Amino acid sequence: MTDSPSTTSVRAMVVNSYGGPNTLTAEEVHLKVPARGEALARLAVAGVNFVDTYMRRGLKPVPLTFTPGLEGAGVVEAVDPGVSHVRLGDRVAYAQQQGSYAEATVVPADSLIPLPDDMSFEEGAAFPLQGMTAHYLIHEFRKPSEGDVVLVHAAAGGVGLFLVQWARHLGAHVIGTVSTEEKAEAVREAGAHDVILYTEQDFAEETLRLTDGHGADLIIDGVAASTFAGNLKAAALRGHIVIFGAASGPAGPISPNVLMERSLSVSGGDLWHFMQNREDMLSRANAVTEGIESGWLKPHISRVLPLADAAEAHRLLGERQTIGKILLSTSN
Repeated sequence: MTDSPSTTSVRAMVVNSYGGPNTLTAEEVHLKVPARGEALARLAVAGVNFVDTYMRRGLKPVPLTFTPGLEGAGVVEAVDPGVSHVRLGDRVAYAQQQGSYAEATVVPADSLIPLPDDMSFEEGAAFPLQGMTAHYLIHEFRKPSEGDVVLVHAAAGGVGLFLVQWARHLGAHVIGTVSTEEKAEAVREAGAHDVILYTEQDFAEETLRLTDGHGADLIIDGVAASTFAGNLKAAALRGHIVIFGAASGPAGPISPNVLMERSLSVSGGDLWHFMQNREDMLSRANAVTEGIESGWLKPHISRVLPLADAAEAHRLLGERQTIGKILLSTSN
């Protein structure tokens, strides 16, 4: 198939069948010109997230065949003439739109986030999904106050490192859980006061010991199955537990009456529900970029791999071998 005025051919990583990392294959895909309210972004970098592996495996089904990736950064190359807030040549990032493992993609223009001139495309692809996720998790349920204890699970992950920095910035006493000493060091550098190696210690008992029996006022958990029961023990009186992922599988069921024993609150969140319009999305994105530009919030970029190495990126994520963010570059 050759290009026509209505299509653009780009290199992309495609999933044709659910399965392991090797189901990601490089193919040429054809993008239509932007329709009403859309823009075509020529991508420099794509962000890789754990949810991408769920989609690849069919655990969060996306109709086959599809190009994974929910965030990226690049330059606007085409735009619907009816769109006035996005122009050709704009440097942009975005999140929560499928198809970023590609040289270009077509997305709603309202999903595009203007990038500051001094922000690299790598930083631009590293912050949208995980940075805005950290923002709503910190601000929408129980915003930490000075001296509150905040427990962050998987603290060396992309979201986890943003959460550690944000909670510390707000004056909280931050405790992170990690699996290795290498990850523990990264979490300490991000500002955690204490780090628990859950592979060697019972995190609930250790949280209570570190806080003289008080426990954690806010627990933020993207792990779920292997951590939720411990959360109920580690939480402070009138503490709040927020679940936003299930890296170890879904948490087991409990009786709501169990929450009465310590007057606990349990919430669940998904970023999409907290940026239903452009104003909310930009408010969160601007809060993240302002933190980055002020210097107290720093994306931790673990690796930048070539787009063709998407399978390796997924393998590293699945084997918990990354600290912070892993990116795919279209220029390599």
